[in-house]
Amino acid sequence: MPLKAALLAGPVLLLALLAPSAPAAPTTAGAAERRAEPCVKAAPGRPSGSVFEKEPAMTVDIKARYTAELDSTCGKITIELAAARAPRTVNSFVFLAGRHFFDHSKCHRLTTRGIHVLQCGDPTGTGTGGPGYRFPDENLRGARYPAGTVAMANSGPGTNGSQFFLVYRDARLPASYTPFGKVTGGMEVLRRIAAAGVKGGGGDGAPAAEVVLNKVIIRRG
Repeated sequence: MPLKAALLAGPVLLLALLAPSAPAAPTTAGAAERRAEPCVKAAPGRPSGSVFEKEPAMTVDIKARYTAELDSTCGKITIELAAARAPRTVNSFVFLAGRHFFDHSKCHRLTTRGIHVLQCGDPTGTGTGGPGYRFPDENLRGARYPAGTVAMANSGPGTNGSQFFLVYRDARLPASYTPFGKVTGGMEVLRRIAAAGVKGGGGDGAPAAEVVLNKVIIRRG
């Protein structure tokens, strides 16, 4: 029976086939904490918990350059957003960031086997949260997921919400997850988070490092 893992993205699931692998060697909490030391305490505050009735109206200019800065407890990550190739996705991301939807939210899932991603964007931190609306896939033709790719998690076609994942090492995934950006700064932050491993050991679960997005800032160039 093939092994199936779900990278939860709210009602949004990132589904991927993983090759069978041996159980991970147990790790001690102390070792995980030592590896997670580069991350600091989160800024005061909590997620807004906002829910929106429908996908926001299009306001991004597809000819403009947009970047997102993720100010996390583990360091800053800069993403160049692909407004021309994934306009609705970038529009939604920019809208949510502008409403402080992502601020104070945890990156709730890390995978270290078969696929290599950090998953964020759920203000509940459970893998079941979202913005209250869904929108269609984009930019899937010939999609690849090399290190640095930022893409939407989903539970099937047309189920994008707020959850997204950052690829820290080349990942072999089907072209089913809308790529909408590329990490242009902070790959070392992602690698540090990955090196800290999964809480309690194993290859899929909450990061051992406490990864919180203190704020997400959008810049238009």
